[in-house]
Amino acid sequence: MAKTNIYLFANWKMYLGMAESEKLSKDLVKFSKKLPKKIKMAVFPSALSSTAVVKNLKKTPIAVGAQNIYFEDKGGFTGEVSAAMYKDIGSKYALVGHSERRHLFHETNHEIRMKMEGALSIGLMPVLCVGETAQESAYEPVWAISKGLGVQEQGKHCDATEANRVHGFIKKTVLALTKDLEPIILFGGSVRPNTAAEYLKQSNIDGILVGAASTHLDSWKDIVHNAC
Repeated sequence: MAKTNIYLFANWKMYLGMAESEKLSKDLVKFSKKLPKKIKMAVFPSALSSTAVVKNLKKTPIAVGAQNIYFEDKGGFTGEVSAAMYKDIGSKYALVGHSERRHLFHETNHEIRMKMEGALSIGLMPVLCVGETAQESAYEPVWAISKGLGVQEQGKHCDATEANRVHGFIKKTVLALTKDLEPIILFGGSVRPNTAAEYLKQSNIDGILVGAASTHLDSWKDIVHNAC
């Protein structure tokens, strides 16, 4: 059964500087004119580049999101950027609890819950990331995440059938907790142009969250083409 909507989210992480982010977002403006309506795209630039990217993509169907947020609106929190600030510049989404935030910066489930509540209270759509390590027996299998585009940097490939099974479990869990909220579940874990279609064919996978491969126009175009 064909999907009504396909969600393609691009997490630029800390790969692109200001000039690179501006150039890629401007290139996406041209590209967006050819996007099928079923493609729901969002990009997640760095905090410093977010305002410029929002401005460049304002008249396109491509949304912009925050890579990370702080749950308080204002206050003496040096170095933090609040959900309210991202909403104010025109962001629509916010990544919450990405595995790199959990494992590198030791974010706890309590902090992640606070960020979820902060995003929802201000009107940002949270993209909650959950995953597993290789030792734990996925939305975002941590063992499958790469550190870049090079062959030596790519994570291990997660079997699409296994990913679909875990996505089905996540959907059932969310439905049991919310009763009537139909969740949108994306897969993230070293998605490449040659694997995107494989994941999107699965019944429980509504879209993909792409890291390094989304920061290069050619590879991102290939992913979008294969997703269609």
